[in-house]
Amino acid sequence: MRARIGDRVVIEGTHTGYRRRVGVITQIEHPDGAPPYEVTWADSDRKTLIFPGAEAHIESRD
Repeated sequence: MRARIGDRVVIEGTHTGYRRRVGVITQIEHPDGAPPYEVTWADSDRKTLIFPGAEAHIESRD
């Protein structure tokens, strides 16, 4: 998985009761765009550091 600052990360809920989460990538730790990513979540404006799993995908800012 590779991303750029400004891309969106989407994490699909995989279990009952888990909802889809969308956030904007605000910081990338590695120059090649590999995780971890600092993400600001759309539903809370909270920032967290994530290592996306198989349930996640990146949507380009373009």
